[in-house]
Amino acid sequence: MQDEKYRAFNAPLIPNVAPEKMIGIRTPILRKFAKEIFGTKSAEEFLETLPHEFYEENNLHSFLIERIKNFEECVAAVEIFLPYIDNWATCDSLSPAIFKSHKKQLLPRIKKWISSGEVYTVRFGIGMLLRHFLDEDFDEKYLAAVAKIRSEEYYIKMMQAWFFATALTKQYDAARIFIEQKKLPPWTHNKAIQKAIESRAIPAERKAYLRKLKISARRF
Repeated sequence: MQDEKYRAFNAPLIPNVAPEKMIGIRTPILRKFAKEIFGTKSAEEFLETLPHEFYEENNLHSFLIERIKNFEECVAAVEIFLPYIDNWATCDSLSPAIFKSHKKQLLPRIKKWISSGEVYTVRFGIGMLLRHFLDEDFDEKYLAAVAKIRSEEYYIKMMQAWFFATALTKQYDAARIFIEQKKLPPWTHNKAIQKAIESRAIPAERKAYLRKLKISARRF
């Protein structure tokens, strides 16, 4: 399954994974493999063997977890795995399908994850709010929960920014208030505006207004 050219391309995008720990397997191929082996004894044994050595092994672990159809079993597998996630790509690739139909049960878990203080556990929790709670199940309290997170960790701050940029495309009026009132730390505030402005889903007049809300670097 190895693709050396893909490995060379992908490795610089995930700087906190040592190049020698990356095999170079394209995600669709790895997902297909997960589908083929899911439910087998070897897959079950693989899920019980942590930590893994290679980046792709962690991604395969994620893709196997995603296929678990029982909510409690899936959450348990996620929580066992979260402490072993060591990069943004593995973190963001983990999105169990069963979560979509168990949102009420998911919320207490998200609250625990985002308050954990662990970089990729916090990032994962924010990501779950982004994926599942910015549409028909939206509530302003989710914006407040993400806004109050304080961390100097780049991968947490960036996910906070993505969350608010996405919120500005889906729940503009509610998210705009948080930007106007500068409830985010300056770097995250500006990055959220930047990502929102880059989105095609936001009209030009809103982009123009958001540009005016950027915080000057001199005020950092």
